[in-house]
Amino acid sequence: MKNVGIVLLVVGLLMTIFSGFNINTKKKVVDLGALEIMEKRKTPVYWSPITGAVLAIIGVGLYLGGRKKSN
Repeated sequence: MKNVGIVLLVVGLLMTIFSGFNINTKKKVVDLGALEIMEKRKTPVYWSPITGAVLAIIGVGLYLGGRKKSN
């Protein structure tokens, strides 16, 4: 559980800092035999920074809760 907590913490921090990214897609607009016209579009993918903060908090909880207690 400790490793999962570290991964969630890192992903949560990255999601809080970077609130989205763009995916470049190509779409065929015209196809007339040998003539093709393609259009490049940027498709945005966004999420709330609150989502990243929640993941980071869960990651810290899993990391601290996953510690093994020594006798």
